[in-house]
Amino acid sequence: MSNSNPSPGTRFKPGQSGNLKGRTKGVKNRSTVVKYWLKAGEVFVNPITEEEQKLTQEDIVTLAQITEAREGNTKAYNALMDSRYGKAVQRNEDKQKVIAEINVNIKKCQEL
Repeated sequence: MSNSNPSPGTRFKPGQSGNLKGRTKGVKNRSTVVKYWLKAGEVFVNPITEEEQKLTQEDIVTLAQITEAREGNTKAYNALMDSRYGKAVQRNEDKQKVIAEINVNIKKCQEL
């Protein structure tokens, strides 16, 4: 938890806040480092074509997900679909409609 009442010596001065020194020059952002390593090449046996190819780490990871999805891993399939088409968004109105339909079906079952 944050300290809601810090001691006077550790408080920010008026007009001053945050990390004054900031990130050290030359230190790369985490996303920059990840992009760099995902582009790193490697000779790898493509599990789909079964041929040796020079592939990026991103290609290798994607092929691993495809292989998992083909073997029935629905989480791998959903991750591929989300990365390709964007994550599906369910609108609140859709939820309301589904809940209403469920309630109607419950009432029908109770009447039987």
